Amino acid sequence: MTSRAQLSSRFIEAAGWDDARRTILAGDASPRRYDRLERTGDSAVLMDADPATGEDVRPFIEIARHLSALGLSAPRIFAADTGHGFLLLEDLGDDLYARLLQRIPALEPEIYAAAVDVLAELQRHPAPEGLDAYDAPAMADLAALALDWYLPAATGQKVDRTGFVGLTQELLARCAPAYDGLILRDYHAENLLWLPERQGLARVGLLDFQNAMRGHPAYDLVSLTEDARRDVPRPLAEAMQARMAKALGADPESFGIACAALAAQRNLRILGVFARLWLRDGKPQYIPLLPRVWNHLMHDLSHPELASLREEVMRLLPPPEPEVLERIRACRTP
Repeated sequence: MTSRAQLSSRFIEAAGWDDARRTILAGDASPRRYDRLERTGDSAVLMDADPATGEDVRPFIEIARHLSALGLSAPRIFAADTGHGFLLLEDLGDDLYARLLQRIPALEPEIYAAAVDVLAELQRHPAPEGLDAYDAPAMADLAALALDWYLPAATGQKVDRTGFVGLTQELLARCAPAYDGLILRDYHAENLLWLPERQGLARVGLLDFQNAMRGHPAYDLVSLTEDARRDVPRPLAEAMQARMAKALGADPESFGIACAALAAQRNLRILGVFARLWLRDGKPQYIPLLPRVWNHLMHDLSHPELASLREEVMRLLPPPEPEVLERIRACRTP
């Protein structure tokens, strides 16, 4: 049987890059991995997304082409093997927002404003056809991942999720009415690159958008401003919310309610996903991020419109204090 390594070598050779030096670039929360290919004066990125793990590169290709057609900086696709899950992509460099801001913190307002302007531009164009809706039923079901994974690990208890899902769905339908624009769904500082040599909106390099759906534009905004991996100053987050509302011509108060509801949903989902990444997949690096996610959640649930959800969360879920994190770690032997 042909190994994954042999398949990737054949793909690289067929693409004309067999003379390149190959180094590991990154992995992420999914089974995908990325390698950088370098040769004199040139480089590219190999995406390895094994279909045997449930990965499919075709949505990435479709969304990348859509974004590029809008003048945005998605990686160009040099070669593709959709059957085996390989793509050879344009190398957009190493200046991820998260890394760049560690070196030059003063850039934060400028590059976050540019990222918000990209989100506003997406909403000025129809989403690609065939995308599923990230609507209230879908979001409520995913919010309950906090009950499925975080709660049992933190307390040893399980609960029926039905009432929680119903409450969350009703709240989302009321606070963040259905919207049909493109959302990228993983829009944060580890997936955005700063490309200052480009002009306008093209200065924002876009990565990791294969899970794009149709949904409310505030979802990607709160992904950016309530980042699980880095602290975004609250005044900056509020300024970006105001900037997005103005760009969309949205009522600031209604848009703020939608932001709070969608951020709460996202952070509940992340509590569950990060616990699952450890318990099921053996990835411990996400456990230390849980307190930041919880703090985001508490901020979101402080909105008066979310009082019912706050009451339910506080009844069911313990905060990720040190002893809770230790219980979660102890649920799985490395």
